[in-house]
Amino acid sequence: PYVNHVPTLTGGIGRKSLTTFYRDNFIFQNSDDTELELISRTIGIDRVVDEFLYKFTHNKTIDWLLPGVPPTDKKMEVPFTAVVNIRGDRLYHEHIAWDQGTVLAQLGLIPQYLPFPYPVAGQKEGAKYEYRVPVTGLDTAAKMRDRNSVASNEMFSYKVREV
Repeated sequence: PYVNHVPTLTGGIGRKSLTTFYRDNFIFQNSDDTELELISRTIGIDRVVDEFLYKFTHNKTIDWLLPGVPPTDKKMEVPFTAVVNIRGDRLYHEHIAWDQGTVLAQLGLIPQYLPFPYPVAGQKEGAKYEYRVPVTGLDTAAKMRDRNSVASNEMFSYKVREV
């Protein structure tokens, strides 16, 4: 069996590795107020696919989600997708994915603008530019919960700016 947390490359391959991972870096590192809000579940012959919101307070180190990031005490709601493949009565693999940019934005650890290191067509040669980072925070959870909660396509208006 194996588990792959796609954005952080955490998990493990094989029973021994997974036992260590689950014990030392996954389940018991979650905050006491952790809650999973199921949005949808699809069940097939050999797999289950869940969309859910992972809700918690970042009040302890959570290696599998934020390797090397100390607690911030921020309340979080992060959309997740999990694909769990079963063979017989055993876990074969689990792929868990989320947008790490959303996590970092909710924690205030990613800036709204970053330097754009390339020439911009139609702009002054040699000028310095920044681009608006196409990442949002809590709105991602709201949109997954309720499609009408946040307008779609707002990021289409993002542009580079001269600095």
